[in-house]
Amino acid sequence: MSDHARAGRRGVVAPAILTLIMVAVLIALGIWQIERKAWKEGLIDTLTQRLSAPPSDLPPPARWAELNQAEDEYRHVRFTAALVPGEDALIFTSGSTFRPDVEGPGYWVLAPARLAGGATVVVNRGFLPNGEPDPAARDRGSSGAPVEMVGVMRWPEPSAWFTPASEPSRNLWFVRDQLAIAKAKNWGEVAPFFVELESPRPPEGLPIPGPLKATLPNDHLQYAIVWFSLAAVVAASFGFWLRGRLREQRAGE
Repeated sequence: MSDHARAGRRGVVAPAILTLIMVAVLIALGIWQIERKAWKEGLIDTLTQRLSAPPSDLPPPARWAELNQAEDEYRHVRFTAALVPGEDALIFTSGSTFRPDVEGPGYWVLAPARLAGGATVVVNRGFLPNGEPDPAARDRGSSGAPVEMVGVMRWPEPSAWFTPASEPSRNLWFVRDQLAIAKAKNWGEVAPFFVELESPRPPEGLPIPGPLKATLPNDHLQYAIVWFSLAAVVAASFGFWLRGRLREQRAGE
């Protein structure tokens, strides 16, 4: 084998290794998206079943320590409680994945509600459109008397690295973390979950409660196709390049 041929072959090794790495990474990303698709479909199915189930009684306070997010979140519940007048918190939102009726920026209104035995459950009373933060707009008709409530159990939302810091002095938060809010507002001990209310609807209509719907986006198949297609393009590009390189070597020989 001539020195020219050996040099030509050595010049192919590095691009071939790089191509193999790129193709392997792209295929791995495609497989990951397929796995995410199966996970998302299972999640949507679970949410649909839980959200469409008839409401059951809220677990009593003695059982709250046994509850966990994986098994109990999105459970449809009913209970009787009294809202504490004038004690609520505003959580800014730009929209909702689970509330298709909520459009545009506004606030979730979280408030403590007392059960008959004295325990406190934080409830999300609903959506308050931007421009309606006046407490009077959400407290009209709220007598503080016990009423039957129906909703869905949720667990505290985690903060992301880009989430703005809460502003307790302005009664403004950016994640629905009822434990942190209760501590800041001196609500005392509250349930480890909060309840997204579907009913009752306030006499004046604000804030707006509503049912949750499992409308999560599921674009993982499209993403998988993109990654697999990119892997095919990279492999095909290397093949065309290699064929041209071999032709040049044969011509040189």
